[in-house]
Amino acid sequence: MAEYDLKVAVIGGGTGLSTILRGLKRYPIDITAIVTVADDGGSSGSLRSDFDVPPPGDIRNVLVALSEVEPLVQELFQYRFQGETELAGHPTGNLLIAAMTNITGDFASAIQKLSEVLKVRGQVLPVCNTPLCLCAEYDDGTIIQGESLIPTIEKKIKRVYYTKQDAKALHEAVEAIMEADLVLLGPGSLYTSIIPNLLLSEISEALVKTKAECVYCCNIMTQPGETTGYTASDHVIALEEHAGHSFIDKIIVNDEKINQETYERYCDQQSDVVFNDEKKLKSMNIEVIKSRLVSYNNVGEVRHNTKKVAATVFSLLLDIEEKREG
Repeated sequence: MAEYDLKVAVIGGGTGLSTILRGLKRYPIDITAIVTVADDGGSSGSLRSDFDVPPPGDIRNVLVALSEVEPLVQELFQYRFQGETELAGHPTGNLLIAAMTNITGDFASAIQKLSEVLKVRGQVLPVCNTPLCLCAEYDDGTIIQGESLIPTIEKKIKRVYYTKQDAKALHEAVEAIMEADLVLLGPGSLYTSIIPNLLLSEISEALVKTKAECVYCCNIMTQPGETTGYTASDHVIALEEHAGHSFIDKIIVNDEKINQETYERYCDQQSDVVFNDEKKLKSMNIEVIKSRLVSYNNVGEVRHNTKKVAATVFSLLLDIEEKREG
């Protein structure tokens, strides 16, 4: 594997993380993906319940995003069994990760072994080596347990937390943050994909201590059940309150209009464009980086343009390198 001078640690989960990584792997940079282990829905939830392993779904998607094997092998890893059997709904990759965890006796080691098989470009790390149960407390005092249930409660989230208060972050994940030139958080579900990583004290402390620039890639649209009515600064405030420290140096925000038909459809689903309250962000000493970042998937959903986000991040890394050499 080639070695590169510029190091980036990307923190998150869900589809947002794997989408961004597909773009970043095109550049000559050292990538470490740090992935949440709080998912408890679908195949991941079933496997963590049956085999007491961390949820493999987000890890699977990241492995495929960074892999450099033939498309057919990627397709095999992502293949989801159909029908009425006990395997129905399980992707092959989830089963392989669970099996390799049992073989090696260690989730992180299993991921490393499968990374070799898939010729992963970079390093994929779980934020924690054990499964974690995420809870949410809402403004009215209601408490819900389970990551998959949190977005279904249509109330304002006050905070999220783990039932296991003394959970330890994977040492290699902390090390990757400390050694990075740039740490990228997001995009992704704020309370269920990004913040869960910050709830581990070693991670939040590393984000404060690291010499890396900490950059948040803000979501384009608000998410019903999580960030209804949130501005860009609201996202940052939630991140920093859960981390217990101010640590974000820059924010990447979308500066491209959503097409009207798509916008109206999102409004019908109680979702809106995240407002870039630039003045507030600057008052928080956060540099605002605006770019045209919108793309649409094959069903017309708004997504970040992976190539443009990756280009923006690489440009920031080049600025860091220039300052270092200057």
